[in-house]
Amino acid sequence: MVEEQVILEKKSVVRYYLFKILFAAAVIIVVSWVVLPFIMTIIYALSDPLQYYNRYIILPTRYTFEHVKSLLDLGAGQAIINSVIVASLTILFSFIIGLPAGYAFARYKFRGKDSLKLFLVGLRMFPIIVIAVPLVTLYLQLGLNDTLLGVALAHTAMATPFVVLITSSIFAGVPVELEEAGLIFGLSRIQAFLRITMPLALPGLTAAAIFTFIMSWNEVFIAAVLTFKNRTLPAFILQSALASTDFIKFSAAFIMVIPAIVFVFVAGKYLIQMWGITLK
Repeated sequence: MVEEQVILEKKSVVRYYLFKILFAAAVIIVVSWVVLPFIMTIIYALSDPLQYYNRYIILPTRYTFEHVKSLLDLGAGQAIINSVIVASLTILFSFIIGLPAGYAFARYKFRGKDSLKLFLVGLRMFPIIVIAVPLVTLYLQLGLNDTLLGVALAHTAMATPFVVLITSSIFAGVPVELEEAGLIFGLSRIQAFLRITMPLALPGLTAAAIFTFIMSWNEVFIAAVLTFKNRTLPAFILQSALASTDFIKFSAAFIMVIPAIVFVFVAGKYLIQMWGITLK
């Protein structure tokens, strides 16, 4: 009996370490699948052209910023500014619309509440290409074609459903008793919202804002259709950089992924808090 027990313990230890090895291998594979494209993009964006086209050199040893500088001189610098302006306006407009709606969903009960949420999600099931021609026609009539405001309004229509649903979950995670306590101590409904609810929901709202920024930053189809001169960075890359040499393409990808990298490092804790609240 003692020998059998020892054998069973050894088998359980072997299974435990085997599981740890397999789990670590799976983590390494997943992380490599995500990280390696970023690393390759950065390496080849900054690599020397002679080493890049040398088939005997896998990892270049000489690097330069000339490719990135050339891309910026072609107009990518202005395109970056346009993208930042459009993304900032998208955050502003979507929060002006989405915050009150999200708060109403979180705090009030009314008939058709779930159906309205489903309707908001359903707005995104239609491909953007379906509304491209009517949207361009409408923008031509309103004089919004080839303007950053027009692109921001289109991006707002895309981002607002997500902002409403995310903010409603964030506000639902803030106890309503705190607002009621503020009302008892003489605060108005607006004051209780601004002084109590907003500070508690701010980390989640920050993550929602960054999520909206990235969504607007990466959008290319609407920006390419609605603009000709005032293009955002993805539309500019689609128009110019993809017809250039390989290292210019990698430089364009390098410029595109910088916000995503900053987003991961800066907003990681806010994202964890946001998804933690929305899963409650």
